Amino acid sequence: MTELDSLEPWHDFSVVLGGPLFQLLRKTHLEGDHLEHLKRRLVIITLFAWLPLLLLSTIGSLAGNPGRLSFLHDVEVQVRFLIALPILIAAELIVHLRLRLVVRRFVERRLISQKTIPTFDVAVNSAKRVRDSIPVECGLLLFVYGVGLWVWHNRVTVDSPTWYALPGGRWHLTLAGFWYVFVSIPILQFILLRWYLRFFIWFRFLWQVSRINLHLVPTHPDRCAGLAFLGKSAYAFSPILFAQGVMLAGVVASRVLYHGEKLESFKLQAGGFVVIFVLAILGPLLMFTPQMARAKRTGLAIYGQLAQNYVDRFEQKWGEPLEITAPSEELLGSADIQSLADLGNSYAMVREMRSVPFGLDDISRMAAATAAPLVPLLLTVFSPEELILRIIKIVF
Repeated sequence: MTELDSLEPWHDFSVVLGGPLFQLLRKTHLEGDHLEHLKRRLVIITLFAWLPLLLLSTIGSLAGNPGRLSFLHDVEVQVRFLIALPILIAAELIVHLRLRLVVRRFVERRLISQKTIPTFDVAVNSAKRVRDSIPVECGLLLFVYGVGLWVWHNRVTVDSPTWYALPGGRWHLTLAGFWYVFVSIPILQFILLRWYLRFFIWFRFLWQVSRINLHLVPTHPDRCAGLAFLGKSAYAFSPILFAQGVMLAGVVASRVLYHGEKLESFKLQAGGFVVIFVLAILGPLLMFTPQMARAKRTGLAIYGQLAQNYVDRFEQKWGEPLEITAPSEELLGSADIQSLADLGNSYAMVREMRSVPFGLDDISRMAAATAAPLVPLLLTVFSPEELILRIIKIVF
């Protein structure tokens, strides 16, 4: 049996296809075995969180109060439930399609040897157990309705009438406010926490794989000993980072538009936000650094010794003074010359090998995905023409 034959038991492993909520959505025909019915899920879940807020906030004696922040003018709420929430739901399909291939590549590319396949299977099965755990997802739900409500109660203050609450206490809620606090916000928080759980499952799985003695090739052209696909696979999480950026942009926009705060005052928070989330996605991949660094040291030692032996023989054959006067035709097309060049190229590839499975381009793309939702906020400071000119100056 070959390594590829061993793929069958777990080649469909996915951090997304499992858990009590996944099974519930399947039974209600909102989800298929492989994340079908995406449009149906997007529409129903989004409308369930957002539409009652619209309806309840437009009825009642206070709906037309001019001193009251209206529902449709609440930028933070609109971007949360009409942009961030659908993105978090749609991201499941992207993550499923990309990460399940990563699991297969460990074996398909023979990074996992035949004798370590059982250990690899243990890591996969362990990840599946956490993913499918009923207590874990129930714990997330309890966290949302316990800690989540406590945070809302202690952080949110109501100084003037809004569509969801009135002054006089944090629980002095309107009809729309009760749906907002006890239904809409928990839906978003639960889906977001579920993504954090999936991050944990995925990086825990990679940590267990990094403990296996991988077959790394320091001369691999990806300059990562064959592990560059891990850095590229992190792009699967870009929609989640984008959604997080959308929610931050909504908070900042609300503060700037309705509380008179300056956009410049959020520079440090925005920069720290981008750095933290990029590190959260790419940082865990550093767990492969010890094996990669060891492979590089071993490669340099092996190819260094091989190069020394070869150049010694090369000098003995071509380096004698009498050989300098030999006809140049003897050197043209010489296999010795070509072999020396090939050996030099191989040594250079080992020397240039990175000790992390990602590069600057991966970091910049993840940072761009996180920061992109914040760019429209610049329109609160600059006109569209000024913003375009400033971007042109930066780029060119």
